[in-house]
Amino acid sequence: MSKSKQYLNDLFKRVVDRNPNEPEFHQTVKEVLDSLEGVVERHPEYIELGILERIVEPERQIIFRVPWQDDSGKARMNRGFRIQFNSAIGPYKGGLRFHPSVNLSIMKFLGFEQIFKNSLTGLPIGGGKGGSDFDPRGKSDAEMMRFCQSFMTELYRHIGPDTDVPAGDLGVGGREIGYLFGQYKRIRGSYENGVLTGKGLPYGGSLARPEATGFGITYFCQAMLNSKGTSLEGKTVAVSGFGNVSWGVVTKVNELGGKVVTLSGPDGYIYDPDGVSGEKIEYMLEMRASCRDRVQDYADQYGVKFFPGEKPWGVKVDVVIPCATQNDILTEDAEKIIANGVKFVCEGANMPCTNEAVEHFLEHGVYVGPSKAANAGGVATSALEMSQNSMRLSWTFEEVDERLKTIMSNIYTNSSVAAEEYGHKDNLVVGANIAGFIKVAEAMKAQGLV
Repeated sequence: MSKSKQYLNDLFKRVVDRNPNEPEFHQTVKEVLDSLEGVVERHPEYIELGILERIVEPERQIIFRVPWQDDSGKARMNRGFRIQFNSAIGPYKGGLRFHPSVNLSIMKFLGFEQIFKNSLTGLPIGGGKGGSDFDPRGKSDAEMMRFCQSFMTELYRHIGPDTDVPAGDLGVGGREIGYLFGQYKRIRGSYENGVLTGKGLPYGGSLARPEATGFGITYFCQAMLNSKGTSLEGKTVAVSGFGNVSWGVVTKVNELGGKVVTLSGPDGYIYDPDGVSGEKIEYMLEMRASCRDRVQDYADQYGVKFFPGEKPWGVKVDVVIPCATQNDILTEDAEKIIANGVKFVCEGANMPCTNEAVEHFLEHGVYVGPSKAANAGGVATSALEMSQNSMRLSWTFEEVDERLKTIMSNIYTNSSVAAEEYGHKDNLVVGANIAGFIKVAEAMKAQGLV
């Protein structure tokens, strides 16, 4: 074993020992460190300066209680988080997630990923993540407002346009961002609309922001296929999820001539051989707004097959784009996908494939677009919203979309070039990690031991 490999293995062991019972965080740290052996060999100064020891440790971890009152007058309490992971290249940037699954491990996993995702965009934004174990399902508008106001009453002291700029994530949409911004404005006594992104258009939001993550994934996927002499034109695509990300992917895949034949939810998946197109795409918005979290509604509406309790990975398609949640594709799912002859997997959600599944894909010649690269379109457009707020200007939908397309194309190119430069041709997982890491590492080196 090389000295570099030994160093990385020892570092990972220290991360596990110092952060027990955080499997999601361990998973993402291992995935990144496993990619960096060649980088560490070429840049021994990163070891001498403690770059890697510092990059796996958040600069700040904020945990706080969020008391609020439900509509019956009962006092309720949740836990809030903000993980400010790395600010070497810009203010912390990353979403807020409201979901019962939220815990410290998941927040750190997402925040760590965000460092490299944000770096890959080429924009000056650092990595962070936050949220609460609050469940928005079934809550009234009044309950959502009271919760958001309580959450922001603590969070406001830790964020700002030049410090930390949260956005929406799972369970945090336009309604929630509005309530959060209103409370921030009330407490601060000033109109700092660059403090949150994903805002409504009347108060500083950006056109194309709702579509951005899904559009960006699809642009990245198209770049993957183009590099292999093909395109999404005429391709069948399996998509998981039916939320905002999936909706954006479905919309753009249709525009580029492909056909999405699956959607999924916690209850199972649907198979639509005619493709999710036209009014069916608009119906996805109704499904999301219903808060029922059931993809069966689509099957009932359009008379297609519904497979309860199953995932769509056994369906024979050309391209797979998982957009639901982390660890959605396990090794056994990867085996089904490979058996069906799929050659392209583009991760839409945050790490939807386990590390073992990714390894299995790569061993069998499947071209994998990693999430930190492929789904960077959302945060990229959030950063474009920050730029518009700073300039007190608004760009057209077409301007934003064109900038997004350019950013995603550059991410693919930089990831592909880095992979080849370090001896891992066509391994975009490694390439994205290397390209994202080196930019942050060089900034940390320049700024000294901080």
